[in-house]
Amino acid sequence: MGEKSTCVPHIKLVVDENFIQEGALKILERIRPTWEKDSIKCKLLTDGITNKLVGCKPADAEESETVLVRVYGNKTDLLIDRKAETRNIILLNSVDLAPNLYATFENGLAYRFIPGCTLNESTVRDPNIYKLVATRMAKLHKVRAEGAGQPKAILYHSVVTPKAKIEEEIKQVRNVMEILGSPVVFAHNDLLLGNVIFTESENSVTFIDFEYAAFNYQAFDIGNHFAEFVGLGLDIDYCKYPEKELQLDWLTTYLTEFNGKYPTEMEVENLYVEVNKFVLMSHLFWGLWALIQAEHSYIDFDFMGYAVIRFSEYFAKKEVFLSLRTSS
Repeated sequence: MGEKSTCVPHIKLVVDENFIQEGALKILERIRPTWEKDSIKCKLLTDGITNKLVGCKPADAEESETVLVRVYGNKTDLLIDRKAETRNIILLNSVDLAPNLYATFENGLAYRFIPGCTLNESTVRDPNIYKLVATRMAKLHKVRAEGAGQPKAILYHSVVTPKAKIEEEIKQVRNVMEILGSPVVFAHNDLLLGNVIFTESENSVTFIDFEYAAFNYQAFDIGNHFAEFVGLGLDIDYCKYPEKELQLDWLTTYLTEFNGKYPTEMEVENLYVEVNKFVLMSHLFWGLWALIQAEHSYIDFDFMGYAVIRFSEYFAKKEVFLSLRTSS
């Protein structure tokens, strides 16, 4: 991952999301003063549906020298603690689980580009790749933040007060989840396909964008990732949700790394049940997130439509997933 981040400079600059390339060049003046401004090439990239991202490098530089500048979406701080995000990236970089963070600014950050390809609905089902993802998630879940004490899951604290029906659903599902006793671990919480980089030359995967990273339930982080097998944005097909056979193979790889030994069949089956129950909470969480974005975001995206998709899938799968039972 290169040199570890220790002291990250903060630049008192607000980058206009409508002029992100101009803002990126101002950031580079501070963190890459030796780069000749006229030789820098900037390319707008995609970065989820709430942030804007631009990659910058001198025309004669190697790909690994690219600096990414990410501008936060409007009002995303309603759900995201940006100071915690910075601390988390520095912590994870220290154990080779996150790219170098070069600087923060008033409404974004600059960090190291990781060469490779983001996952899609096909590659995420490749056994070689999903086992790399499972292993890396297990390593992430074993991270312990200094001074964290006995951590508490962030999940329920992140949900705003919804309307009566959704509020009742959250209460009902929460009661089920708490009985499961899923361990609280350091979680990514947003491992969608675009946040996993596969570097074929190294046969490795890297997780990026730790906006939502925090201590949370182990089964939620895994279930949340499984829910992302179905596609990005509004181009979603829940027929692509991973079948049980794939999940069991994924979970076996995960538990082998997480526990340091090959799991029993019962251990894998029990985690399978926990994960699929927590998928329901994933749908509720991101459905509510979409409602907040619909109110505050300036991005041209049908957030209301996305909320409908997530809530609809919640109700479609609620009875099936809640009926799953763990072994004693």
